[in-house]
Amino acid sequence: MRVLFAGTPEVALPTLEALHASDHEVVAVLTRPDARVGRGRRMSRSPVAAWADEHGIEALTPSKPREEAFLERLRELEVELVPVVAYGALVPPEALAVPPLGWINLHFSLLPAWRGAAPVQHAVLAGDEMTGACVFRLEPGLDTGPVYGRLTEPIGPADTAGDLLGRLAGAGSRLMVDVVDGIAAGALAAEPQPADGVSYAPKITAADARVRWGDPAFAVDRRIRAVTPVPGAWTEHDGARLRLGPVTVDPAGPDLEPGRVAVGKRAVHVGTATDPVLLGRVQPAGKQRMDAAAWGRGLQTAETRLS
Repeated sequence: MRVLFAGTPEVALPTLEALHASDHEVVAVLTRPDARVGRGRRMSRSPVAAWADEHGIEALTPSKPREEAFLERLRELEVELVPVVAYGALVPPEALAVPPLGWINLHFSLLPAWRGAAPVQHAVLAGDEMTGACVFRLEPGLDTGPVYGRLTEPIGPADTAGDLLGRLAGAGSRLMVDVVDGIAAGALAAEPQPADGVSYAPKITAADARVRWGDPAFAVDRRIRAVTPVPGAWTEHDGARLRLGPVTVDPAGPDLEPGRVAVGKRAVHVGTATDPVLLGRVQPAGKQRMDAAAWGRGLQTAETRLS
């Protein structure tokens, strides 16, 4: 079957590679336009566009997929189906209507839970013990389409959003190929999503990633893991931003007020509303990541405060 693959970040690559290795023909990719990245603000191709360049596959990069030039090229390609993973733009009805078998999306949650841009991060933040991935048919509503297939994945107590997303991307690539196979064979029907259990996962912002030391320790731990590696947890120390890696809740640690830091010989604890947490890796402004103990040794006093 002739397919157009739509996706942008690295998390989309396992599915693109799996489809390319399958019996189906990836005739082109649809991805976000080149963007400025890094401190030098150099123009850079998306991971999906770079992959397509390396494999001699056409990369379509419209600013918006409603552009007439893109719609015309989509019709010219005569693709039967468009698999999508993290494309990053709203697909308008006029584009959805072009391929005869529609557009199908790999979404990293058990729909209808966590519809939206950041399902993995919100699952970790909420303390869910189980998540998964679904392949569903795109329609104008936000992640509301009927589901062709799903898989489940447990969330471990130390999982970061990055850990979980990596596992789901790998397992989801196999699910997507199975669904495309089933659709091609005419042997797979999509089932409507349940009416109950709907929740939403809006994009995580830098403000969401700021640690709230007045929360219980379990909530501090979840927030940090939910925003690791992107956008990255942070707090303030002496008016400067301090980035934080995952922490460990330590019920046996010192009794500290929320945000109060206690520096020991080999450990740095921070107080929360309940138990203190043990810092792992930190990154002061303008410096490289380091062990919290090394950062603590550089402080002027053995006790300080984060906010």
